[in-house]
Amino acid sequence: MSAQPATAPSLSTSTSTAAHLPAPSPAPVPTSDASQGRLSAPSAASAAELASLKIRLKAALRQFPDFPSPGILFEDILPIFADAALHEALIRALELHVAQLDEKPDVVVGLDARGFLFGPSLALRLGAGFVPVRKQGKLPGPCETASYEKEYGQDFFQMQSDAVKPGQKVLVVDDIIATGGSAAAAGSLVKKLGATLVGYVFMLELDFLKGRDKLDAPAYTLLSSQEK
Repeated sequence: MSAQPATAPSLSTSTSTAAHLPAPSPAPVPTSDASQGRLSAPSAASAAELASLKIRLKAALRQFPDFPSPGILFEDILPIFADAALHEALIRALELHVAQLDEKPDVVVGLDARGFLFGPSLALRLGAGFVPVRKQGKLPGPCETASYEKEYGQDFFQMQSDAVKPGQKVLVVDDIIATGGSAAAAGSLVKKLGATLVGYVFMLELDFLKGRDKLDAPAYTLLSSQEK
């Protein structure tokens, strides 16, 4: 919200000229008032925009029970990408989330495979590079490897050894955080390569699985779902 323009001073005599008018006072700059629990004007506008985007994105999700196996309620995010306006809304909402981080990322790391759907677009919007984390054996050249636990055993993620540089600031993104194991593995790869992990961003969080407890950097999610 722009500040109100300063009121022009009135002329006290008919002989005054513009050259003799006092300089206008500087326009007030909105500031945050965290101690009072209030957002600053720009933050309030961003929060309102983000809330509206979340409603649109949540309405686009579809759920399929017992897929891919009995007892699983599958969250289908693909309708968002089938609609150009919703796709744009998603990238804008993620951009607003990233603005909450203390530092702007140099690199966005997307997890195999649905992190690839929006990770490159978000990276482009942020002016950052994009790097994939893939399942073991899918990347050429020297790679770093990290393991994580799945429901029925262990799996492995890899990142090319020169994908991120020491000191770069990295944001990890994925579509859903469930148990948090795969995201934590990606974060460990970032740190193995000497980069700084500034946070995680997810489209959807299954809160009851408490996956964020495994993460050692700030985690932001657009939507929550499937409360037990």
